[in-house]
Amino acid sequence: MLPPELPPLPALTRAEGELVDRYLEVVDQLGRINPARGRDTYGALRAAQALVGRATALRDALTVMYERGETEVHARTLARALGVLDGRRRADLVGLPPEPEG
Repeated sequence: MLPPELPPLPALTRAEGELVDRYLEVVDQLGRINPARGRDTYGALRAAQALVGRATALRDALTVMYERGETEVHARTLARALGVLDGRRRADLVGLPPEPEG
């Protein structure tokens, strides 16, 4: 059985696509560093080391957009793209986990 088909990504410029991808990479690293969700310091250390490179790539993607004259961020379109790429679940890993009931 095939998994359900994801909705299509909205039309993005190459630079916007790069921005979304690099942003999610940064979010993923922050989720791995999150001390409220972590299991060991080594994994968090490796994620923190990788974060530097991912943040640089994010900065570079934004620089390319700006230099190409893409000075506006189309938040609704980019939010839809993030949603298709599981951005909400990935970003939730950066925050505090829910408190256990009881």
